[in-house]
Amino acid sequence: MTGTVPPLATPAARYRMMRLIREFDTLALEWERSGTIPGGVHPCIGQEAVAVGTCAALRPNDRITSTHRGHGHVLAKGADPARLLAELAGRATGLNRGRGGSMHAADLSLGILGANGMVGAGAAIAAGAAWAARRRGQDTVVISFFGDGALNQGVLLESLNLAALHRAPVVFVCENNGYATTLAAGEGIAGSATGRAAAFGIPAVTVDGMDVDAVRTAVAEAVARARAGAGPGFVECLTYRFEGHHTMERRLRLCYRTSEEVDSWRARDPLDRARPGPEEADSIDVEVAGILRRAADWALEQERPDPATAGAYTYAGGPAPRPGVPA
Repeated sequence: MTGTVPPLATPAARYRMMRLIREFDTLALEWERSGTIPGGVHPCIGQEAVAVGTCAALRPNDRITSTHRGHGHVLAKGADPARLLAELAGRATGLNRGRGGSMHAADLSLGILGANGMVGAGAAIAAGAAWAARRRGQDTVVISFFGDGALNQGVLLESLNLAALHRAPVVFVCENNGYATTLAAGEGIAGSATGRAAAFGIPAVTVDGMDVDAVRTAVAEAVARARAGAGPGFVECLTYRFEGHHTMERRLRLCYRTSEEVDSWRARDPLDRARPGPEEADSIDVEVAGILRRAADWALEQERPDPATAGAYTYAGGPAPRPGVPA
């Protein structure tokens, strides 16, 4: 797929996608509580503007790598919400045949190279994909989403270094929500996020991650530079997750944020700030509710993978037995 017109080109389209992401993760929380989703989820409620603002700056043939908190990124890049719900529920018609779950959704046809449960691991994949695209003479750009918790991971620093050395067309987007699980960023990060990039000569900016248009503008500038051959860019988005790091937090009753802090960030809700006129917003909200209702009904009707195929897709060429072991 190729093209030059961003799929989220209008304010209404961006609000619609943010509303879809918000309601999707709200439903995912309900499904986790009911047991429909095995395991748990990392909700991105509150961080929608980063995903939508970033993907609004991309062409359809650009690519992304995502994180354990990746539902918003995947949806904003164009994934079918019905198939993503089916994936979360472990159904065979999910994005990854029900085998990836919440933290590993991918759709290569849309340029979604995969969410990743390993902190910072997507950065290396993004840098490699961007380098390969440049070697092939393509003008595609790759986005690497990661959180502030990845700023101390060696794989991110190695990826910044290699991307800078090879002028790879990759833009690193840091979703700084202030906490790495329960550790406040100020207690775990020496220096700054943008300082990490500056050390490798990568242009870096910090923007209001609760403002979808501020994110879109900053990422678009970095994407344009990368596409023109000027090398990687780095955008730090100051944002906040309204829910816990993971659904397990509710059961563990963890307390590391004050209600006043959460409320102060809720007052800057990105959906409220992007909301169009009341009539148009109400129409969009009704539309999104219908989309998710139909998506949920479809997902729950799908079959689960056959247990006999549990070993399938582990290796590209099929599982290989050890020497001396009958196939």
